[in-house]
Amino acid sequence: MKQSGIDWIGEIPDDWKIIRLKHIFQIKKDIAGKEGFTVLSVTQTGIRPKDMSSKGQFALDYSKYQLVNSGEFIMNHMDLKTGWIDISKYNGVTSPDYRVFYLTDKNCVKDYYKQIFQYCYKNLIFFSLGQGVADLGRWRLPAEMFNNFKLPLPPKATQQRIAEYLDKKVSEIDSIIEESKKSIEEYKAWKQSVIFEAVTGKCHADSILLTQNSDEKKEIPLGISNPCGNKMKDSGIEWIGEIPEGWKCLSLKNLCSMQAGKNLISEQIASSGLYPVYGGNGIRGWYDDFNTDGDYILIGRQGALCGNVHKVSGKFWATEHAVVTTPKRLFVMVEFLYYLLVGMNLNQYASNSAAQPGLSVNAILNVKTILPPLHEQESIAKMLDKKCAEIDSIIAEKESLIADLTEYKKSLIFEVVTGKRSV
Repeated sequence: MKQSGIDWIGEIPDDWKIIRLKHIFQIKKDIAGKEGFTVLSVTQTGIRPKDMSSKGQFALDYSKYQLVNSGEFIMNHMDLKTGWIDISKYNGVTSPDYRVFYLTDKNCVKDYYKQIFQYCYKNLIFFSLGQGVADLGRWRLPAEMFNNFKLPLPPKATQQRIAEYLDKKVSEIDSIIEESKKSIEEYKAWKQSVIFEAVTGKCHADSILLTQNSDEKKEIPLGISNPCGNKMKDSGIEWIGEIPEGWKCLSLKNLCSMQAGKNLISEQIASSGLYPVYGGNGIRGWYDDFNTDGDYILIGRQGALCGNVHKVSGKFWATEHAVVTTPKRLFVMVEFLYYLLVGMNLNQYASNSAAQPGLSVNAILNVKTILPPLHEQESIAKMLDKKCAEIDSIIAEKESLIADLTEYKKSLIFEVVTGKRSV
């Protein structure tokens, strides 16, 4: 091994060289001059034809877009944090703001350098060389900086072996990660079903069983109607259906009061402090004064966070993006109310009249719901604490696996493309 002289690369094998990008790649910019070409989008899942029938941003004149040939690279060099770079499999056109370039050296392998470029994106190596306004998503890599970017240059046969090896290994790792992400979503949906079945009286605690083998979860019976033989009645609420006799139907306002949180500007929220600050999706930061003290439920009320439900205890602040919910303890336990609100799937009541979906406190309070006797509330809440903890544990294991695989993939790519691990 020998020193490469480049911080992010470190040592490379003795027979490797270091070369500037401009000596093996060429930037091009051929404006289409007419319409009718396939419009290509650069996404972190690849370069793909844009769905012109979907909602989204569209250009007024695609004749001003630049031509791309199959096998050429497209780089979103205007956003070095969330943008991407890849090899196009299509002929078409792409934004004139992007960078299109191609390999000029026949002794180099495109797929080897694709791995390097994508590694540099993922690990903010390009970002560290950028210029502009990063906070506005305009952090660009100037052409001169790009052309003079230094790259490792192994023998062509080595490049080919590395490209083939990483194509196979990264595909295997990504497949496991995607399967794990899909499984997590299934478990989250399953948890929602468990909660709904329990809080609406359709499933007794003993009929919701968990298996130690996560692959067998689909065999677990849910939706068992009245397993205890209790008499049922129609709730009159479409999304609930039948409920046990003895349970009440009433508006949510009979069970709790709700109030939007207070306004705290971002500059007041710190990374540390005495009291947590909750927004619509959990803790946002810390503040040295407190607004509320007790046991409450917080509901996200804006945007993608609509309907998120959290239990909060002690002294805390809640921003205007959260609804502070106070249970009327004479009628309902806070532990049961939490699960009831989760089971109600509150985001279905969001209004889309504004720029982003939002929940109206008055609208939520008038939603019809159900209420079992206090002793049944306690039983249901305890059972759900246990079952949800078991499901959350499985989800956490899968999230840990994804984190480990992501880190492994990062180190694998780095060690292979820089010659620290032979293939």
